[in-house]
Amino acid sequence: MRIFAISDIHIDFPENYNWLKQISCEDYKNDILILAGDISNQIIHIEETFTSLTAKFLKVFYVPGNHDLWVVKNEYSNSIEKLRAIEIIAQHTGVIMEPYSMENVLIVPLLGWYDYSFGSPNQEILSNWVDFIACKWPFGNDVVQITKYFTDRNHISMQKGDRFIISFSHFLPRIDLMPYNIPTSKQFLYPVLGSVLLDKQIRELGSDLHIYGHSHINRKIWKDGILYINNAYGYPYEKSYTHRKLLCVHEI
Repeated sequence: MRIFAISDIHIDFPENYNWLKQISCEDYKNDILILAGDISNQIIHIEETFTSLTAKFLKVFYVPGNHDLWVVKNEYSNSIEKLRAIEIIAQHTGVIMEPYSMENVLIVPLLGWYDYSFGSPNQEILSNWVDFIACKWPFGNDVVQITKYFTDRNHISMQKGDRFIISFSHFLPRIDLMPYNIPTSKQFLYPVLGSVLLDKQIRELGSDLHIYGHSHINRKIWKDGILYINNAYGYPYEKSYTHRKLLCVHEI
């Protein structure tokens, strides 16, 4: 049994949608998929993705990304209401959003957001980051409170035992996962990439492997005894630095 990972599939782009539909219906019947967020801002596309992938994989795991929680066309009053709708669709389609143990492996989805623990936002990001307009929160726009809402929901008190633990989140758990050669002109995005609270939870869990997304920069790097992997599918114009295919990250 193989465990594959992917994130940031953004199927609103026709090329990405076609890739989703072309995934083999036979090759992965006994395998697991971890989908680390950012399917689409349209819930009908999220449901279609869940239905498509659960027909092709033995198990599908998922956490929402920021794009998934955009509230468009007034379909939901806020992003938490949309999250609940996504969770209901996941239950109906068989997508797993809770910790799940099989044989000697424990897979743990971790909800998250960004809280500026990677740096303070400048005016450019405050004025142009779409989340600040497209996401709506019943408790206001305090990113620290938003992040805490998500991380407080995570299940991290399980006993590791002799199990291999794979955790996954959409958002980055530590900023040093970004390559050292990112141009200074692009580093203004760092404050909205994730939260140190996620890495704290990863270490409390005793994770052996952590999958993440959001940055659209494919990485496989060890940090303090944990292997971190980003396998973002990304936008069509990012072909030069994303692999744009499923990645096997573990075998049972």
